[in-house]
Amino acid sequence: MTAELTGPRTVARTSAGRHARVDVLGIHVSVTDMDDTVETFDRWIAGGDRQLVCVSDMNALLQARADERLTELYNTSGMTLPDGMPLVWAGRKAGFDRMARVCGPDLLERVMAEAAERGWSQYFYGGADGVAEQLRETFVARHPELEVAGVHCPPYRELSAQEDAEIVDRINEAKPDIVWVGLGAPKQERWMAEHRERLDAAILIGVGAAFDFHTGRVDRAPLWMQRSGLEWSYRLAKEPRRLWRRYVLGIPRFGAGILRRPPRPVS
Repeated sequence: MTAELTGPRTVARTSAGRHARVDVLGIHVSVTDMDDTVETFDRWIAGGDRQLVCVSDMNALLQARADERLTELYNTSGMTLPDGMPLVWAGRKAGFDRMARVCGPDLLERVMAEAAERGWSQYFYGGADGVAEQLRETFVARHPELEVAGVHCPPYRELSAQEDAEIVDRINEAKPDIVWVGLGAPKQERWMAEHRERLDAAILIGVGAAFDFHTGRVDRAPLWMQRSGLEWSYRLAKEPRRLWRRYVLGIPRFGAGILRRPPRPVS
């Protein structure tokens, strides 16, 4: 394993130049940080790669490990990003002390700023009715040079084969570099897996509730809570009926799992 310098941090890479990964309850999480993730995107876009990126917090990880197909997807993705301090702490426990959180809403904001300068084009897919359009307006207002190739909010029902093919054609005709998918986990990961070979964009990335955060539909926790791993408590207080099972049951499951199966580097 070697180290590559990216900005102020040093992140681990394998001898083949790929990101090192840490096994957290059977899910292989990428050892990375925000700067390194952005530079990886730059390489993929410049090289014409076709990659799939999962953004995993504790809840997404627990769902993935319970599903064999999702586990394979997370473990073979271009990157599986640590969105959540529990995953970062697990990585550091395994010896990767430079591992840092790459949160979906923060990554979306950072990439929009970079894209405006580097000329990357975006496509926003998902969200409730009107959310993708509002997201485009929000980011173009912040970054006037930003190119948004298109947006689409699919209906909640299952699409017909013809409707799905039309969406694929629409996205490919728009020629985005990055397709941001906001369908919620694990629906967005399954959608990306089903469409990765049919879409020409360099990167497909699922960012869950990031669309709602950036359009003001959901409030984010204060920064100190995000950094200390307490963002979950803020979200639980805001939406107790919807989220209580996720956190009240999920946190003990995650903690017990870590005790039984300590995180370790993926060989």
